[in-house]
Amino acid sequence: MTELLHYFGQFCHSEDRMAEIERRMIAPGFVEEALDSLRRLGKPTAPVLARVGLASPVDQPVSAETYGALWLAIAAELDDEFFGMGARPMRSGSFTLLCHSVLHAPTLGQALRRALRFLDVVLDDPRGRLVIRDGLAEIELSDAGSPRSAFAYRTYWIILHGIICWLVGRRIPIRLVDFRCAEPKQGADYRLFFGAPVRFSQAISRLGFDSALLDLPVARSEQALKQFLRGAPANILVRYRYDAGIAAAVRRRLNQATPAMWRSFAELAADMRMPPSTLRHRLHDEGQSYAAIKDDIRRDLAVELLLNTSMTIGEIAVQLGYSEPSAFFRAFRKWVGKSPEGFRRDGAEIEGMSVESVDPP
Repeated sequence: MTELLHYFGQFCHSEDRMAEIERRMIAPGFVEEALDSLRRLGKPTAPVLARVGLASPVDQPVSAETYGALWLAIAAELDDEFFGMGARPMRSGSFTLLCHSVLHAPTLGQALRRALRFLDVVLDDPRGRLVIRDGLAEIELSDAGSPRSAFAYRTYWIILHGIICWLVGRRIPIRLVDFRCAEPKQGADYRLFFGAPVRFSQAISRLGFDSALLDLPVARSEQALKQFLRGAPANILVRYRYDAGIAAAVRRRLNQATPAMWRSFAELAADMRMPPSTLRHRLHDEGQSYAAIKDDIRRDLAVELLLNTSMTIGEIAVQLGYSEPSAFFRAFRKWVGKSPEGFRRDGAEIEGMSVESVDPP
């Protein structure tokens, strides 16, 4: 048990550092894929790189801010915020209009459907639709012709996933990502980027998350949107993690102890010097709950322990605060759609899934 607590302490202390590095840096392969948008049209890349303080070749990770500036520079050069990868260009200003079109939707599900309709009208192809089955909400993309590049699908997911996460003030954990195209040479970067099972050469491109999240309320104002747009696209270019606010404060407190030692909600509220009803209301305003935050932390730690330690399933269940392994089995299957053993086996078989086997993005 001492060894497990020691590992958890190391994990908690390093998690914030690694998460910050992970979310602030973009793999150089993604930079090259963005520059390919210029090369396809015979446009030089050096002036755009110079504008954002980069020189060719880009062989080291860059910050999200630098990549965001590059995104804007390429979009301005092409007058296309989708990098020339749609049937029609996504003219400059489209992203802002998209955000306005979904801002006042009452729920995440309605906002998502509006966003998909907007992108269908703007891009024409690919076209997206929301499919709900087996407890998952799947955003499916269809192409009129041959498959697009993995970068095209990834860009679509970044735009859509970034917006819906911001709208509800929390991370929407991704459960699966399928690409219709063949695996690119930087396939490991894609797997690490999404933090979910990624498959290539599939019948259809799709991204899935828990369908129950479609009922989350949208909790954003016009003023909040102005602030969000000032930080875009840097604030949506990487996997959305955790928004600032009371939910982030709760998460920080929970990360100071193992799940088995977490305090009750009433004790947590007292520690934060507010009545439980106030804390519950403030979490609700951010589209969050105490149970959802605990589930997010348990899921992240479970994935880390399954992929990067030799702990048994029973030991991991105890570490996560479950009195019976069967309860952990049920929770994990709900989180990722497969058993802990199946996830560990699949993770070992997929090159690049282990944090130890790839460089940070």
